[in-house]
Amino acid sequence: MIYTGRRYRMEGNSFGRCLRMTAWGESHQKAVGVVLDGLPSGLKLKLEEIQEEVDLRRPGQSEISTPRKEEDRVEILSGLFQGKTTGSPLSMLVYNRDVDSKPYEKIKNIMRPGHADYTYRLKYGFHDYRGGGRSSGRETVSRVMAGAVAKKLLKHPGIKVIAHTTQIADVSLEKTPSIKEIERNSRSNPVRCSDPETADLMMKRIQEIAGAGDSSGGIVDVVALGVPPGLGDPVYNKLDAVLAKALISIPAVKGVEFGAGFKSPDMRGSQMNDPYRITNGKVVFESNNSGGILGGISTGMPLIARIAVKPTSSISVKQKTVDVGRMEEVDLGIEGRHDPNITPRVVPVAEAMTAFVLADYCIAGGLIPPRFPK
Repeated sequence: MIYTGRRYRMEGNSFGRCLRMTAWGESHQKAVGVVLDGLPSGLKLKLEEIQEEVDLRRPGQSEISTPRKEEDRVEILSGLFQGKTTGSPLSMLVYNRDVDSKPYEKIKNIMRPGHADYTYRLKYGFHDYRGGGRSSGRETVSRVMAGAVAKKLLKHPGIKVIAHTTQIADVSLEKTPSIKEIERNSRSNPVRCSDPETADLMMKRIQEIAGAGDSSGGIVDVVALGVPPGLGDPVYNKLDAVLAKALISIPAVKGVEFGAGFKSPDMRGSQMNDPYRITNGKVVFESNNSGGILGGISTGMPLIARIAVKPTSSISVKQKTVDVGRMEEVDLGIEGRHDPNITPRVVPVAEAMTAFVLADYCIAGGLIPPRFPK
């Protein structure tokens, strides 16, 4: 028996509690967008601030990105008046301008390995197969728009979220960069790495693998500074639990860890535990193996998360699959415009989802006011 759920309609397109985003749109439909509900009124917000974040994930910016040319110009439809949020739902969208659906018509009945074609077909029976439809990475534009607003909200409690690429294929960033290095360098190269020399090696590795018709993955580190202690709710709304859900929901992300993460099994308790001490009359930690979260509640230390991004599924290397229209086995080499490595474009999405979760908790905890003063 195939489990299709109690309902056949598509659910799971909304996220958040006090601050809630509802995303919509498919890769080859007219547009993709998001509606934000629960925003405080009076927040000063400029379109340029949102556009700046969206530009970081925009396709076609380098030779290691899909050649699909989308301007991704953000339009705000509601919820903003005279440069301030009104408290009503903030609705935003970008149009899909450079759409080419012809390659997908040829393979509409062929299940692409690594994609959600087969599972969507099983669950819904009918879906938009062009470009992956709702399961396409194109939907992350909505997340970045929402995250841009969340980042603006987090300026009130003084929280900063930044992410960067630390590994591409078998090329890793060996040194631990400073926050200034991350801010200065990760925006200035196509792979979003904080070290220019490592970034060059990553670029070459992506191109080398892509030259063989294959793809590669990577790792993205996310850091949140200024997170106050006390954010998070036991037991099922732990801060790391909700963050893990937010990050693993990003297309192509297959693993999430906090602090020492998967290195923890190699450590002893005496190494893993973060010792306390008192400095200038305050309790502080000597280390941060917990990643800034204990018992699902923030400690006041920097929040550190890490996500694993799988290799892009669309590759020209021949793979075995099935044609469900003719019910026969076939070989498939995918044509079209695809990223040889999606990791760099995941960076702003990871920032957005982390910022959104933190903003949601800050609103719930009263750290962000229900309305901003005039």
